[in-house]
Amino acid sequence: MENPNLIGRKKPKERFQKLLESKKSEFLAVYGRRRVGKTYLIKEYFSYQFDFFITGMANATTAQQLFNFDTEMNRQSNLVFDSPSANWLEAVQRLREHLESKKKEGKLVIFIDELPWMHTHGSDFLMALEHFWNAWATHRKDVLLIVCGSAASWMLTEVINSTGGLHNRVTGQMKIEPFTLGEAEELLKSNNCHLDRYQLIQLYMCMGGVPYYLDAVEPGKSAAQNIQDVFFEKSGLLRNEFHNLYRALFKRHEVYEKVVEVLSTKPYGMARNDVIKSSGLQSGGTLSKVLIDLEESGFITSYPALDRKNKNTIYRLSDYFTAFYFRFLQKPQGSDWLQLIDQPTHRAWQGFTFEQVCLDHVPQIKKALGISGIQAEQAAWRGATEDKGAQIDLLIDRRDHVITICECKFPLDTYTINKEYADQLRAKLSVFKEVSKTKKAVHLAFVSSYGLHHNSYSDLLVQNQVTMDALFDEV
Repeated sequence: MENPNLIGRKKPKERFQKLLESKKSEFLAVYGRRRVGKTYLIKEYFSYQFDFFITGMANATTAQQLFNFDTEMNRQSNLVFDSPSANWLEAVQRLREHLESKKKEGKLVIFIDELPWMHTHGSDFLMALEHFWNAWATHRKDVLLIVCGSAASWMLTEVINSTGGLHNRVTGQMKIEPFTLGEAEELLKSNNCHLDRYQLIQLYMCMGGVPYYLDAVEPGKSAAQNIQDVFFEKSGLLRNEFHNLYRALFKRHEVYEKVVEVLSTKPYGMARNDVIKSSGLQSGGTLSKVLIDLEESGFITSYPALDRKNKNTIYRLSDYFTAFYFRFLQKPQGSDWLQLIDQPTHRAWQGFTFEQVCLDHVPQIKKALGISGIQAEQAAWRGATEDKGAQIDLLIDRRDHVITICECKFPLDTYTINKEYADQLRAKLSVFKEVSKTKKAVHLAFVSSYGLHHNSYSDLLVQNQVTMDALFDEV
């Protein structure tokens, strides 16, 4: 059934296969960041062959949603219904009759896309869906119901963690993540775009692993030329993307936009209290919900502190497009990206954004370090002695009593550790050991574009090094 040309998505594809082979009915809820390719993945994997398929309509009334359902039912079913569906209970009963009329081996696959849009105010849609599943599908062994939506918070609250009729009914959930660097490279090659890996990482720093964005990259142009075309030209695909992105996902989009804007001012992340101070939002349920929604929707990432105390958790803006928007597009520093290259602001942006790339590819880094099989947790760390402070954006706390501290650099060539930088590294390691009081061995790993230039400082300080090629590995 699977399309052999479907790029990446190894784990989701394995999950789909297991669900198809299951000996019971399955209810899968799929969610993920807008534009991440959820619908495309499902349609391509199942080769567009569904026993029933429907997509909810944005900003439509209940009557319009029901009309859309009836239209699809008339198109996809051999059954004839004399009158329009009066409500969702009747519509879902017709779906049940349609499926019962089917004669096939294996699972009956139903795909409902943009599920949150179908649950209009005051409608009986969720009640009808619950009844369909509880009263019919669970009593069979051959149903695979897939529901999908970009509004991650709604999917989690109303479906996956429902306290109503769907409570504990969902048999599986799947969050579709952006492409890794390796998958992004595979996608670009399939589109005949052949860029070296340094340029590919530059594109990733602006677009992340969002397939819809990466599909806009034109063959024969450099990374810088593509960034200019897509972001800075008046007709560029992503020039106005920010204004559509958050409004499409969150009802009170201004609050969500405020939080990501605040986080954009601190590339290395902020503690919850700092978010409160800078945003003007009150501490409590609203802020908690906003942070959870943003994280589940793929815009921010929380990094627990080494001590695992919630108050020390660091929230970091991890959506590359959003960060790029606030850095270069919200208040344009110029309309020509090519003129910004190698300016101090550009170099600084590349530096800390490469650190985010590394944070998003920890499994690849662990593989390169030869510690994939060792149980470990990643964490962020901040601390200070009386006279010195230090911040570590990625440390890998390993069960074999070693803590690996990662330093990330993105130079155009091999990186040279000079005396000044070596002193900074020693100070950072010293502050960490003193404040954390760890009894574990502390190793320094260096992650960079092309590796280190060997000298006395690198030989003395660095236990392991990882080049950017390792970030493209499959894990």
